[in-house]
Amino acid sequence: MAITPIPPYPVPPESELPEPLVGWRPEPARAALLVHDMQRYFLAPYQPLRSPAAELVANIGRLAGRARALGMPVLYTAQPGAMTPRERGLLHDFWGPGMSGDPADTAIVDGLEPEPGDTVLTKWRYSAFVGSDLERRLDALDRDQLIVCGVYAHVGCLMTACDAFSRDIETFFVSDAVADFTEEYHRLAVRYAAERCAVATSTGRLLAALAPVGAEPVS
Repeated sequence: MAITPIPPYPVPPESELPEPLVGWRPEPARAALLVHDMQRYFLAPYQPLRSPAAELVANIGRLAGRARALGMPVLYTAQPGAMTPRERGLLHDFWGPGMSGDPADTAIVDGLEPEPGDTVLTKWRYSAFVGSDLERRLDALDRDQLIVCGVYAHVGCLMTACDAFSRDIETFFVSDAVADFTEEYHRLAVRYAAERCAVATSTGRLLAALAPVGAEPVS
């Protein structure tokens, strides 16, 4: 299945977030930010100035800026282009050959480019943990919390959140910093994450929780 154009849809508002089932709170000394698959190929189906893409890029930028300011690790996933049939495996059966090796497909979208000190992980399957050293890196950094944002919400973002939960990593699923094929899929991902493996939160709530001591409240 090729990725077809994605019509605009409204991002679920913060007021409709599911209530958390656990008491986890993001802590700058424990958390890392994962920017999931924000490559040009995956963003091309959206209308960039419309919802949900506009909020997606803006909110990830806010989260990444705050994370860097606090010394939190910022990690990106990026799928390699021009995968061989062996590398692509069963992804080919569902999604076809995938992206080319051209930077027009593989590069991180403008405005969210990795900065010096950030980490880019090669992404092989839905979960960012599969075939990568993500867990080892988090262990080495003494991080047991993961903030997940990016695309697509009910595919790689959700599978990564579930996988993190299975590895005893407290996970925060940022409802207005993910996007999907449809509003229905977007809401499904947020609801499943909140009910089974993560805290569903918003960019505003996360920025407030991660604010430096004595900082002004985030609107």
